[in-house]
Amino acid sequence: MKAFRYSAGAISHDTVYFEEVDRPKPKPGGRDILVAVQAVAVNPVDTKVRRGLVPVPADVDVLGWDAAGIVEAIGEEVTFFQPGDEVFYAGSQLRSGANAEYHLVDERIVGRKPRSLNFAAAAALPLTSLTAWELLFDRLAVEPSEGSGGALLVIGGAGGVGSILIQIARKLTGLTVIATASRSESQDWCRSLGAHRVIDHTHSLSAELVGIGAPPITYIAALNETDRHWREIAEIVAPEGKVGVITDHATLDATPLKTKSASLHWEMVFTRSYFMTASMVRQHEILNEISSLIDAGSLKSTLTQELHPISVETLTEAHRLVETGRMQGKVALQGF
Repeated sequence: MKAFRYSAGAISHDTVYFEEVDRPKPKPGGRDILVAVQAVAVNPVDTKVRRGLVPVPADVDVLGWDAAGIVEAIGEEVTFFQPGDEVFYAGSQLRSGANAEYHLVDERIVGRKPRSLNFAAAAALPLTSLTAWELLFDRLAVEPSEGSGGALLVIGGAGGVGSILIQIARKLTGLTVIATASRSESQDWCRSLGAHRVIDHTHSLSAELVGIGAPPITYIAALNETDRHWREIAEIVAPEGKVGVITDHATLDATPLKTKSASLHWEMVFTRSYFMTASMVRQHEILNEISSLIDAGSLKSTLTQELHPISVETLTEAHRLVETGRMQGKVALQGF
């Protein structure tokens, strides 16, 4: 099968960091399914692994932690899927990624692909949807029926996670959803996804919130530049409020939250697959819920750029786009 191996480094105009290689077609066993990959999406984690900023096992030399495809074969313990099923998933950082024609993945972290989406639009969803859902409902413990007495501040609303988190929070909770975005087109994007209000994170968050007469900020989703906003996050979170963080930092001092008895919650989408937790199957369930919401028209894919086919050139271009830090929504690649 065709696969795309990476080598470490930062994307530049004159350096190629991907190489097309020929690999044996894997065979599934146990609870693994073999997926004929139809589309993949690129996330910041892909670029961080490629740049050596996020460690993975030494034998993981193929990236790709967002995919959609067709089940080709199943292991002897598989119960959720059959050959021919269309699926989507984020995979595991402990295993080779999906930038290949065929990919092995544990069925417990795979969902039914939305019938209403093509493969590229579906591939744009798993990692960010799982991150947003787990952050909101598992980590911050927001109740889906929560009343309108509080607000969720989404810092970095136009990015991949923010774009789906805004939708989920608006559709499934009663919280006032306030997103941050700096450019006019990004602000319009956040509003189109359902944000009640949008503020500019290049200005003082406190002043911006006062300016719109925001209700108490009971929940904060810190999705981007948490270090830069940390002092203000501690200032604006409501007493007994909750802060959810997905970003990377050398250290993060939670002491400023003490006075308010505010709590800090980490979300890492690969935790369940990394540690094979008892709740690992919850990702299968979440993706199926996301799929149903997509097909019902309650949520929409956050795909904004689609490249063809999956190749050294398009992978390089997708990584370059993500590394600009100015991506609105997601970029996906389809076909071989």
